[in-house]
Amino acid sequence: MTAAGASAAERLARIIGAVRRHEPTRETREEPFWEAAVALILRINAQEQLEVLFIKRATREGDPWSGQIALPGGRFDATDASLEHTAIRETLEEVQLDLRVHGTILGALNELRPRTPILPPVIVRPFVAVVGADAPVGGSDEVAATFWVSLDLLFDPASARETDIVVRGHPLRRPAIHFGEHAIWGLTEYILRSFEPIAA
Repeated sequence: MTAAGASAAERLARIIGAVRRHEPTRETREEPFWEAAVALILRINAQEQLEVLFIKRATREGDPWSGQIALPGGRFDATDASLEHTAIRETLEEVQLDLRVHGTILGALNELRPRTPILPPVIVRPFVAVVGADAPVGGSDEVAATFWVSLDLLFDPASARETDIVVRGHPLRRPAIHFGEHAIWGLTEYILRSFEPIAA
């Protein structure tokens, strides 16, 4: 049960309704830019906890998010029918989870466009999906590890703190969400914070 006394199933039902009602904001398409999509995937586990799937990106030369904790996703491809298709395709490629077979896309969250010289000019559209507890998750060359993390842990104020990081040789101090030995920061942390009021 959550602090409010709702079961995981009741909480998930509220989230599903909230995401479906949400009118996501869109970023302006000022050149230069390229588009990407990620999937924020929810499930209720065997212990009746509501969880989110994360990946640890493999260390790869030229990847600005190399080694970071992230949501499955990636760059829009010309063969993709839509950014939703991008999120589905990238999830299948990265963690072998086919959201068309094992899940449902509920809708999109607000787009993000970081404006910093250390990141490429990307516009990211997050999609929220739900899968069953037994949905299969695998790996790929792009992913070093996968994790399911409970929403209660992610949004526990004790999990959040300012963290010193280094990006492409630049020391930065950024808000982060900590679980175990891992920290979620940057775009993924922003996405979670935009999702938090919906998931409350």
